[in-house]
Amino acid sequence: MKRIPFGVIASALVVLALDPLGNRADAQTAKDSVLATVNQFFRAMTAKDTEATGRVEMSDGITYAVGIRGDSVTIRRGTNEGYVKQLRSMRDTYIERIWDPTVLIHGPIAVVWAQYDVHRNRQFMHCGVDAFTLIRTPSGWKIATTTYTAEPNGCKPSPLGPLPPGQ
Repeated sequence: MKRIPFGVIASALVVLALDPLGNRADAQTAKDSVLATVNQFFRAMTAKDTEATGRVEMSDGITYAVGIRGDSVTIRRGTNEGYVKQLRSMRDTYIERIWDPTVLIHGPIAVVWAQYDVHRNRQFMHCGVDAFTLIRTPSGWKIATTTYTAEPNGCKPSPLGPLPPGQ
């Protein structure tokens, strides 16, 4: 009996997990739809648009912010509902950008993992990693949980470059 190398089996399993029916076009469309939801969340944050935020987040969802300063780590927990209230009263403007996202989908759940940077009033604030968990609902993908690191030091320059003027 001829043995199949482990790497070939593992690769096939990853492809099947991402695309169990073998339809790459549908898998790409689903990934695009998941990323569109996350990008709508960022646009709503910048615009302070609570209605748009409500369309892409589950109101009973949870957010964890993990602050990292040297050896010190702090964890804050919040709710998506609390975030909408906070967004309503924000004076500052925030622009958050992600790059090279990894998107994993299995049926009605998805995960987006990406490096990011965030700017407050166009000034760099911090970088880190975002991890979103999404659930496909009858009205589309919704963010259920958000976990992110907030790292003010040691950030590499974003491959997206500086913020474009007027953004």
